[in-house]
Amino acid sequence: MSERVEQEEIFSQVLRAGRRTYFFDVRSTKADDYYLTITESKKFTHDDGSFHYQKHKIYLYKEDFSDFREMLDKATDYIVKEKGEEVISERHQKDYKKEETETVAETSTDSFTDVSFEDI
Repeated sequence: MSERVEQEEIFSQVLRAGRRTYFFDVRSTKADDYYLTITESKKFTHDDGSFHYQKHKIYLYKEDFSDFREMLDKATDYIVKEKGEEVISERHQKDYKKEETETVAETSTDSFTDVSFEDI
């Protein structure tokens, strides 16, 4: 049984984004044409302090570049139009502090007896 050997990277870019890292790697096919791999690597830490990386990979070939770019642009434009560019997820904000709304119950003093300290 033959193992598939990963092709050598010709060009590479790295985008670090919190616990995730994205790798954009240009590789060569057997016919010496180029294609793109996009890898998402996410770090998971176990309770004992050890960790592992979970990776997901997309292979993108030249014949799909135009349609892929168009769909990516449409999807990202839609998200920004609908939700803006601000990240609102608690997990993505390092300094996020949940605002606690205090509800102060108003109490009436009508039911209390007026006591003077001299009476004690």
